[in-house]
Formats: sequence, C-alpha cells, structure tokens
Amino acid sequence: MSDPYALPEDRLAAGPLSGLVVVSLEQAVAAPFATRQLADLGARVIKIERPGSGDLARGYDRTVRGMSSHFVWLNRGKESVELDVRAPEGNRQLHALVGRADVLVQNLAPGAAERLGIGHELLASSHPELITCDISGYGSSGSYRNRKAYDLLVQCEAGLVSLTGTPESPSKVGLSIADICAGMYAYSGILTALIARDRTGQGAQIEVSMLEALGEWMGYAEYYTRYGGTAPARTGASHATIAPYGPFTGSDGETVTLGLQNEREWASFCEIVLRRPELRDDPRFTGNADRVAHRAELDAIVEDVASAIASEELVERLEAASIAYGRRRTVGEFGTHPQLRERRRWASFDSPVGELRGLIPPVTFRGEHPPRLGRVPALGEHTDSVLAWLARQPCTNTREEARDVH
Repeated sequence: MSDPYALPEDRLAAGPLSGLVVVSLEQAVAAPFATRQLADLGARVIKIERPGSGDLARGYDRTVRGMSSHFVWLNRGKESVELDVRAPEGNRQLHALVGRADVLVQNLAPGAAERLGIGHELLASSHPELITCDISGYGSSGSYRNRKAYDLLVQCEAGLVSLTGTPESPSKVGLSIADICAGMYAYSGILTALIARDRTGQGAQIEVSMLEALGEWMGYAEYYTRYGGTAPARTGASHATIAPYGPFTGSDGETVTLGLQNEREWASFCEIVLRRPELRDDPRFTGNADRVAHRAELDAIVEDVASAIASEELVERLEAASIAYGRRRTVGEFGTHPQLRERRRWASFDSPVGELRGLIPPVTFRGEHPPRLGRVPALGEHTDSVLAWLARQPCTNTREEARDVH
C-alpha cells in the first residue's frame, strides 16, 4: 500500500541554497534551529561536534527510538564532523573549513570564538566575503555579556513568564521560545546578508541575542505596559485584551476555543451562537474594552450556552456565524491533523535509527524549489568525507565543489 504521507522523489531535489557552504559550531537549540532551515533549503551545513559526546542536545532524551527528539528536530540534512577544535590539528582543520565557507555560525560560550581564532574581527581581513553569525544569550557587550543563558532564564528576564499562566500562577511557555526566536532571527539575518553580499561582494557580521530576539516578540506587551500603566493580565488560555476570546467546554466535555475581532462578529455571535440578540446592545458589552472590563460576566453567559450543547453543535453555530474557532488538540492529535494530511505536509527522512517522519518546512516554494529533508547524522558520520574534501587541491569555486560533494 502506498504511503499517503510520502512525497515524490523529485520533491527532495536540491533547493535554492544549493552550493552554499555553512560551517556551524553549534549546540542545543538556537543555532541548530537556524542552520536546519538553511539545510532544508539545500545548503551544505557542516556541523562541528565535540569528539565523543557531540552536541549536548544528543543527550536530552531517548524518545525517538533511542535518539533525542530535540536533536532529530534540529539537525536533519547536516553533516556531522568530530573535531577537537582546541587541539592544534583540529583547530587547523577548523580554519580550513572556515576558509571554504560562505557562512560561519556559532553559539559557543562568550569569548570562545575569539580564543579559537574564528571571531569576526580576526577573520574579516582574510575572508572578506565570509558571513559570520554569533548567537548568544545577552549579546557581546553590557554587564550581562558573560552570563550563561538558557531558554527559561531568558523567558524570565524578558518578562514573558509574568504574562503567561493563570492569575494565581505564572508559567513558562511550553516550548523553547527564546531559543527558537533567536534561531529564526539568525536565519533571516543570514539570508539578508547573502542578498547584500550578492550586491556588494562583502560579507557581514551578524549578532543575535536571545534576550533581544524575544524582546522583539514582547513588543505589544511592553507598549501596553509603558503607555497603559499596567501589564496585560495573566488569563490562562484566554486572550488578555480581547473578549470573548478563549476556551469553552461543551456538554460532551470537548473544549472549543473561540475568538471575536470586531463588532460585526459580536452581533453575529449574540444572534446565532448565544441566541440572545439583546446582548448586542447591552451597555456592559458594547465594545471590546467594555467586554474585557466585564469579562467574568460575559464568560459566564458563554459558558452557560456552551455547556448546554455538545461541542459539535457549538461548532455548527460558530460556523454559521462566521466566528473563528479552534479545537483544543493534544500533541498526538496535532500529529494526525486532517489539514496537514490533506496538504501533504509530512515527509519521511533517514536517520541512524531508520526512517522517521516530520513536517516539511512551512514556507512553500511553488515549482522548482521543493523542500529537502536530509538525513539526521550520527556523531562524526561525515568526518572522513569532509576531511577528505579539505585535503583536495584547493579549487577556485567553493560553491561548485560543495555542490558536487553534497
């Protein structure tokens, strides 16, 4: 029987970044997330790992047939090279790889890149076309520059934890959101630098800090607090500044989250979903600010209606009223989401533990640039082949040679 999730072989062809060489001294989440996006688009990503242990994310868990779920998620399509970059020979090989690279990415401890001789200032004169991307917790200057930074700690420093959770208890975001947003800004910054290099012939130095990346995502909350005088309230799974906007449970125990955005929707919601048209002009609820001010009263009305009908009927009413809604799915249910299946967003890729399945990249290139889901590398799997590549007679076109080898 054919695999309904499988992608045709031609969907796995080289992508728009084919020929680009990326060398990355990376670990954990932020830098690997950035370089995996590049690998998915066809770049040759050479991942430098510590001999014997490798990227610390390899040891986070053993949930994917003995492999770490974090590592599988972040490292498909890369080449793993074990190098002791602090030893003379390993450092020489590292510099040789950097000499062949278009992009150098690192999220080492503060000052480590300079000690290895691969800081941007040390490379700028000898490699003027090189793009370097340094990812850190707090940036290369300021009193926090030498602090260790982990995702939850940055969530706390950015004020995010103060916004999430219930009124009684703040909570972290359930994903490594500070790492992820730093990785995404690194990815977009690298692409921007590549465009600029095509125009000017010059490389660039990119710096991304987790605090500043997450701080950008905190923008609305910061403006709200600075100019409104109070921070957005912690409201659990409800929206802090829009009402009604949150979860409501039907008589069958299934939860549906609904949200309104304007007064036209409010009128329709009153008439079709609540079947109480008189609420449309109730002075407690005449505008969103009024509805937020009387959230408890409004939520009680919606809960009374929702709890009296099955979730399917609630959905039917929401559909009839053109009100946005979503079902509260588990992670397991997300993995079988009908929309993702119908759009064929899942694909298979290879790994040391056999074939695995994952989502294809969310940015869809129509036509000739399909996504490429490469193999998750075993530790040091490509050390010999990459070092053999380095040992060749130097060529004048790094991109062409990289394309031949990849």
